[in-house]
Amino acid sequence: MKIWIFLTIAIGFEVAGTLLLKASDGFAKPLVGMAAIFCYTICFWFFAPVLKVLPAGVAYAVWAGVGIAAVSVLGVVLFKQSLNLAQLGFIALILVGAVGLNLSTTTSL
Repeated sequence: MKIWIFLTIAIGFEVAGTLLLKASDGFAKPLVGMAAIFCYTICFWFFAPVLKVLPAGVAYAVWAGVGIAAVSVLGVVLFKQSLNLAQLGFIALILVGAVGLNLSTTTSL
């Protein structure tokens, strides 16, 4: 169970880092850019132990899939970006794939 908490924290910091990177305007705002780098650092600090327990492909699929969905939704809310129906469908497919990989993998948790 602890590993899923670590994965959740890693995803949270990855999402925050990505949003901060967007907000940094290509590092035109260096403090925001440095905050993004800090978030990515914390993200990898929590993601590394996850890779000791879960298969790399499964861990990465969950990490990336949830991150993609979260950044997409938050991009709409925070940056007024838009998603069309096809894009929402493809994001859903990514999440289905990540969940499917997770459910079909046995680990020694």
